[in-house]
Amino acid sequence: MNNVCTIHHVSLLVSSVEKSLAFYQGILGLETAERPDLGFPGVWLAIGDQQLHLLALPNPDPLSRPQHGGRDRHLAVSVRDLELLVSLLEEGGIAYTRSRSGRAALFCRDPDGNALELIQSE
Repeated sequence: MNNVCTIHHVSLLVSSVEKSLAFYQGILGLETAERPDLGFPGVWLAIGDQQLHLLALPNPDPLSRPQHGGRDRHLAVSVRDLELLVSLLEEGGIAYTRSRSGRAALFCRDPDGNALELIQSE
C-alpha cells in the first residue's frame, strides 16, 4: 500500500518576495496563505489544497538553466484557461514556450528563473 497521499507544498528560492508576488499574484492570480515567522522573508501561496512556498534565501544552484523549462526541474500546475494565461504572460513581457509534446501546455520562468509548466485542465 502506498503511504504517500498527495503533494503538500513545493518550495522555490526567490531573490525578492515583491518581484515574485508581482508574477505569482499579478500574472497567475495566486492568493497568499498563512505563514509562520521562520526567521527569513518569504510567502506561502495557495494552489487548491496545496501550497507554493517562496523562500527569500540564497540560491545555491547554478544560474545557467536550459532555455526550455521542460528540460529543467519544474513545478507543473493545471490552469482553467491556458489562452487567458498566454495573454497575461504576453502583456507582462514574460517569455514562454509551448509544450513540445503537442498538448495544451506551456513553460515559463518566474523572475528568479524557476521553471513552471502550466497545463490546460480538462
